[in-house]
Amino acid sequence: MRVIAGKARRTILTTIEGTSTRPTTDRIKETLFNMINSDLYDCCFLDAFAGSGGIGIEAVSRGARKAYFIENNKEAVKCIKNNINKTNFDKECVVLEQDVLVAIDVLERKKEVFDIIFMDPPYNMELEKLVLNKLSNSFLIHEDSLIIVEASKETKMDYLDEYGFEIIKKKDYKTNYHVFLMKKKENLV
Repeated sequence: MRVIAGKARRTILTTIEGTSTRPTTDRIKETLFNMINSDLYDCCFLDAFAGSGGIGIEAVSRGARKAYFIENNKEAVKCIKNNINKTNFDKECVVLEQDVLVAIDVLERKKEVFDIIFMDPPYNMELEKLVLNKLSNSFLIHEDSLIIVEASKETKMDYLDEYGFEIIKKKDYKTNYHVFLMKKKENLV
């Protein structure tokens, strides 16, 4: 796994051993970032269920002002910190070693606001549903915040309307997909 573009281009990133994380492949990461590249400059980026931190680091490399990483696996957190150190992005990156829902509360108390939130939770456990429910009434997002969820092909998101989100884009891959969400705009009277 490597940083594909930007300031840290070609830097090799480490991942943790085993199957507790699923690093996004370079090909899928490149497709994802080609789709959001125009939104990255000077944005505040949140990488939830961060794994090795490759997505958030790629965002900073491509111009994000700040990236926050949420991960509760101790080995993955060590990996994220090592990768941040390797890329010299210590000033731009903040790692929160805790459960995602707890971290959202912490970030709200700090009055953080994110332009882009990326989440790649363990598949088929409905963790994205819990996070989206929490974000639906959160001050972490503004009306133009982009939320990207990586999910397995089996994952249903038929609850999005109820939570106040709309799908603006979807990209299918062989075994998974990315769905791009925004808060629904209120209808003008």
